Amino acid sequence: MAEDAAPSPAAGPIGHTVIPIVNKLQDIFAQLGSSSTIDLPQVAVVGSQSSGKSSVLEALVGRDFLPRGSDICTRRPLVLQLVHRPRRTDAAEGGEEWGEFLHLNGQKFFDFSEIRREIQAETEREAGGNKGVSDKQIRLKIFSPNVLNITLVDLPGITKVPVGDQPSDIEARIRTMILSYIKHKTCIILAVSPANADLANSDALQMARIADPDGSRTIGVITKLDIMDRGTDARNFLLGNVIPLRLGYVGIVNRSQQDINLNRSIKDALAFEENFFRKQPAYHGLSHCCGVPQLAKKLNQILVQHIKNVLPGLKSRINAQLVAVAKEHAAYGDVAESKAGMGVKLLNILTKYCEAFSSVVEGKNEELSTDELSGGARIHYIFQSIFVKSLEEVDPCEDVTDEDIRMAIQNATGPKSALFVPEVPFEVLVRRQIGRLLDPSLQCAKFIYDELIKMSHRCLASELQRFPVLRKSMDEVVGNFLREGLQPAETMITHIIEMEMDYINTSHPNFVGGSKALEVAQQQVKSARSAASAPKAKDGVDSDKLQVSVKSLKSRAIIAKSGSNGVVPDHYQPPIILKPSENQTEQEALEIAITKLLLKSYYDIVRKNIEDSVPKAIMHFLVNHTKRELHNVFIRKLYRENLFEDLLREPDDITARRKRIRETLWVLQQAYKTIDEIPLEAESIEKGYTLDADPTGLPKIHGHPSSFYAGNNDLTSQYSGSPKNPRPRKSAHSGEQPPPLFSSSVANGLGSYPTIDRRLAASLAVSRQAQGRGRAKEERNKRGKEEV
Repeated sequence: MAEDAAPSPAAGPIGHTVIPIVNKLQDIFAQLGSSSTIDLPQVAVVGSQSSGKSSVLEALVGRDFLPRGSDICTRRPLVLQLVHRPRRTDAAEGGEEWGEFLHLNGQKFFDFSEIRREIQAETEREAGGNKGVSDKQIRLKIFSPNVLNITLVDLPGITKVPVGDQPSDIEARIRTMILSYIKHKTCIILAVSPANADLANSDALQMARIADPDGSRTIGVITKLDIMDRGTDARNFLLGNVIPLRLGYVGIVNRSQQDINLNRSIKDALAFEENFFRKQPAYHGLSHCCGVPQLAKKLNQILVQHIKNVLPGLKSRINAQLVAVAKEHAAYGDVAESKAGMGVKLLNILTKYCEAFSSVVEGKNEELSTDELSGGARIHYIFQSIFVKSLEEVDPCEDVTDEDIRMAIQNATGPKSALFVPEVPFEVLVRRQIGRLLDPSLQCAKFIYDELIKMSHRCLASELQRFPVLRKSMDEVVGNFLREGLQPAETMITHIIEMEMDYINTSHPNFVGGSKALEVAQQQVKSARSAASAPKAKDGVDSDKLQVSVKSLKSRAIIAKSGSNGVVPDHYQPPIILKPSENQTEQEALEIAITKLLLKSYYDIVRKNIEDSVPKAIMHFLVNHTKRELHNVFIRKLYRENLFEDLLREPDDITARRKRIRETLWVLQQAYKTIDEIPLEAESIEKGYTLDADPTGLPKIHGHPSSFYAGNNDLTSQYSGSPKNPRPRKSAHSGEQPPPLFSSSVANGLGSYPTIDRRLAASLAVSRQAQGRGRAKEERNKRGKEEV
């Protein structure tokens, strides 16, 4: 019973689910042109000029449709999507096969010679009519019951000598173009090499080796096997003994130019090819890697398996790019056309800008930097690490010498000596030192102003790129408003310094005071005197007393001379500028020390006041005032109906960019939706075969049995195995090895179904029937529970 079971009618040609979906993705992404960054699974056909690439493609399709000639024919990449359609019994002659070009949306070509002419015309439109080459794709989709679902990219053949309008570096350009396709891990390389040339030096295999060094995604195709030198064959190449490829080789026989000139059909060529392999003993036992039908099936199977391997990563990349593009599209926003819409948009931008500015100042910005200080943190750094530190490093007595203090004290005492240190010199000197705090305080305000300007430029930077006029106007408003806020801040800082200078509060609790200053000063003077005491003279006389006696003698001599005639000589007159004597008395040293202590003590008090008051003034008049009033200023200055259109005008490049982003977003959305159409259970290799059709999907060769193409064709295992030793797959039910080449299954009529036998088909059918019975039983149980 099981052996007579038929497979499910839902079964179809292998790849009937995943390959069309990938083709649909390719059509979707083709709308982006070269700007697409998503690499989709595909098969790239690589070969030298006249290597037989066109013959291979036409044999896969079963129709003549490509430009032909003795020189370069493929001058633009041709993306060829083969779509299998079930054969219809009611279809008119020739109505089951047609082609469609992506650039001619909806137009069907039932005449394949018209397809050839359109390829030639489209090539000349882009690459010119004199052998020029272009990297812009032509996309052609062919629907036929005689093809398997495969997508191939026919690339220009590698040429050595430029002809026509080709540049002198045409070979390098074509190689670069080929590498741009085959370098991606998602690309299967179909390396086509003619058998009548030195295969070890094949251009196609050399290019494949550059992009795929380990040969894991390269299929070798050896063409023109029938015109090799007598006594030679390609068996060792097909077995992978010369240049191993993990996906192996397939040898085929091309139509000759004479065959093409005589309009020899593809069906006749396939029949000739099968007879050739049957009559050549060198290729016996190699049916799995000989012939166009095997190439079609191998490509189909490998592409399906390859798609399933790259599908998770592909979906992840599409999702990631969709999120990024959606975010970029949201940043561009929509275009407001009415006055009301423009007003709402402008108001939203102004409000959002002010909120962003406040967030940056307060440190509540969503995009916090981890590399450097930003926003309000920079303001705090300026206050504490620049302004405060600069004030603390100032020595109040740095530019006041002892002689300055001594001069001020003597000038303040008048014609008599002071019993105590006078207050006037202290106040004069301390005011002068307090005045030194004004410049760093004003500089601090300028620093904060500069930081606020920088913050304003960073707010909504990406969004305002769309509106350069609005950006410029907002910058002008913010700059003027901040300058207006800087002026009262600087005025307040000046007043703070002047207040400190106008009233010297010697009653401050932290001020050192007179008695304490006197005590400390006496200790300092005493220590200095003891350290600077001079040595005695050699004769034992005190040097200080000696100097005093000399001075007294001089003064007595002056008095004696003046007393002789009552007139003092001119050279004893006082000079115009008088300065104190060079030697300080102990009293003067004490007064200087006391004054320094008082200066330092009071300066520290004022410095702390300035360190506290100046940042408060800057925050009040500049920073917080801007946060509070900026929105109102924007409304007064910019929110005017007569300005809406100018402010919200976009440059042409922004408009074009938004359009391009919108198109990209739509494409990615369609791609994500399309890739979700792939069922969770990706179809297996066996599921793709039907027992009522030729598994290759190619035209059957009437009058010739298909026995040569039967045998071990487990290409799925070869995809991950060695070309020399492909791993045989055991039956999932019996555990037996598949039948050998030309086994009894051929005699039983199963030669056309190389990877499935009746036992496996019956097992699959029984399994499906069992699943159906199980579901029916569940439904009955469910209904019974509901009735209860």
